[in-house]
Amino acid sequence: MARRVHQPLEDQEFDFILTMAGGGPVLAYFCGSWPKAVEACKTMDAIVGELAEEYGPRLTAVRTDITRCPGATRRYGVTGAPTAVLVKDGEAVASQAGPMTREEFREFLDAHL
Repeated sequence: MARRVHQPLEDQEFDFILTMAGGGPVLAYFCGSWPKAVEACKTMDAIVGELAEEYGPRLTAVRTDITRCPGATRRYGVTGAPTAVLVKDGEAVASQAGPMTREEFREFLDAHL
């Protein structure tokens, strides 16, 4: 996974990353630790890593484990993994549940950035 993708270990780190983004767009993608979620999230890891490099400083990407960041999971209404949430100024502006292809991810981002 690209270095541009942050992996907070708890809610405080997640909130710190949002603060450091200065209100700019943050792609938070929520993953889980059960078998189906792990498989889908591995695919998303590669895609988000590539997109984080491509979009560069215009986008902060955060891989969020729903069990380690329960506050962020509740705050953004995440009920399953994988789920992508685009956050601006701390508020969710768009979300998409389920795995996405690279092109679907790009369309999701371009429609809401």
